[in-house]
Amino acid sequence: MTIDKLLEITVNRKASDLHLVMGMPPMLRVDNQLTPILNVESLSAETAEQLVMAMLNNEQREMFLVNKELDFSFSYQQDARFRVNAYYQKGSVAAALRLLPAKIPTVAELNLPEICHTFAQLKQGFILVTGPTGQGKSSTLAAIINEINQTRAEHIVTIEDPIEYVFDHQQSMVSQREIRSDTHSWRIALRSCLREDPNVVMVGEMRDLETIAAGLTVAETGHLVFATLHTNSAGQSLDRIVDVFPEQQQAQVRMQLSNTLEAVLSQRLLPCLEGGRIPATEILVATGAVRNTIREGKTHLIDNIIQTSAEVGMMTLEMNLAQLVAEGKISLDVAKAYAMRPQSLMRLLSSKPVKSKG
Repeated sequence: MTIDKLLEITVNRKASDLHLVMGMPPMLRVDNQLTPILNVESLSAETAEQLVMAMLNNEQREMFLVNKELDFSFSYQQDARFRVNAYYQKGSVAAALRLLPAKIPTVAELNLPEICHTFAQLKQGFILVTGPTGQGKSSTLAAIINEINQTRAEHIVTIEDPIEYVFDHQQSMVSQREIRSDTHSWRIALRSCLREDPNVVMVGEMRDLETIAAGLTVAETGHLVFATLHTNSAGQSLDRIVDVFPEQQQAQVRMQLSNTLEAVLSQRLLPCLEGGRIPATEILVATGAVRNTIREGKTHLIDNIIQTSAEVGMMTLEMNLAQLVAEGKISLDVAKAYAMRPQSLMRLLSSKPVKSKG
């Protein structure tokens, strides 16, 4: 079994991920369930290494052998791209491959809330897309960025590790920079992007104090900045940004964040009753009340503000889960499993008529 054949099977099965680990057959994640590729033997250490190394060029092989892990991406025929994390486990080579469609999905195709179109119309500010790993954050960002690309004449700069979706130049000009290939670090890339005359900046991931500080600075200088964070909710995202700074800087950071933040979209991908996956989202919009709450360090009040601000597009995760159950798109068991406040979910469901599947 060659790596090309495994990639072909992954695309044909519409899997989201392919895993190559010694002692197991190649595994696919389909509709969030891991399943082995049938009639393929468990991988030996040698076979796993051959499959992974076949995806690397000479420079990447050197980096991988030195660092013991490597992120990279590549195009597969005309069908798709793959984002790969190659790593070692128990002394043997392994890899996790994420399948990315070659065609960038639209906001509508991803079943994202309508307010995402509003994000694409903004001229400046800070938009955060948050959620655990593998919950569609990259696709959401790509859909919004591509909407800007198709509708406005801007210079869009993306900083990614690695480049995932590839944007064509349309009404906008898009400069995509990959860590290691095009720049030495997130910090250097973010600092220098201000000299590249950008209108829109996309930061693939804000992962530490330096990248968060640089992202805030870019937004503060009048640019539209999109970024991702690995957090579970809107309130948690705000705390994470502030808490990463030393205590003596936190008041200043709260002020910066309150002035630049436009919205936080937190999302999960849930198994749909009709097959596939559908996003459940929590949305925070930076109203005057939200900005004051951030400035005063009272982020524990954020959930209450979201619950009482549906008229401006805000929505808790439980509100969206209840809506998806009522519309017959997800099961009640799935909603309960993903709810952070199960009691709130049940209270909301008791007031909603549930769509009949008959």
